[in-house]
Amino acid sequence: MGIAHPTCEKDKFVANLTYTFSKNLGLFISKAYFRLKLIDKHNVPSDGAVLLVTNHQSYMDPLFMGSGIKRACHFMARESLFRNKFFGRYIRKINAFPVKRDSGDVKAIKEIIKRLNDGNMVNIFPEGTRTLTGKIKEFKSGLELITRRSGATLVPVLIEGAYEAWPKKQLLPWPKKVYVQYAEPITPEQLKNMGKNELAPLLTKTLRDMQTELRTKIGKEPYDYSHE
Repeated sequence: MGIAHPTCEKDKFVANLTYTFSKNLGLFISKAYFRLKLIDKHNVPSDGAVLLVTNHQSYMDPLFMGSGIKRACHFMARESLFRNKFFGRYIRKINAFPVKRDSGDVKAIKEIIKRLNDGNMVNIFPEGTRTLTGKIKEFKSGLELITRRSGATLVPVLIEGAYEAWPKKQLLPWPKKVYVQYAEPITPEQLKNMGKNELAPLLTKTLRDMQTELRTKIGKEPYDYSHE
């Protein structure tokens, strides 16, 4: 039996402490400034490998999506954010790992699968980048590979209102109300029965339908996806 190295144990303790503090602070900011409302968060499994598939509206999306969940969440962050030594070290401690945007980053995909195989919860944004309009773009491929290799349960997650709070070309966020809705899980058994290239279009439609329903419910005009 191996003996735990004191330095490794200390690093793990510091990382856990950093994550817990950051999550609690993030939840406080999200509720106080953005009046964050979490919907159906009971749909997130309490253990095992879970892949949270989310639309991307703002810089704050990982915070909005993960701060209200009891489980720790792992997530991708663009590679450039790790270039600053101190900030890069910080976001690694809160479970972030780098991804190269606008390219098929095989290393990042392998890292997602590894973390899922270790029984973690991982968040990804299959659109690849933040929306310019608030609408949900078609999801990129690669989801099938991740789910089949990891055997993870998949949970679609809708973020709504973050685009109005902090659109891509705006310098600072406005205090707009943000909603996060967690859909019913898709089990590994259900995923196995899906055909090739079926998953990404299904998730795109699922989140667009959720967005339409939520925007209608809260008195916002739904986006028109009829020509997409």
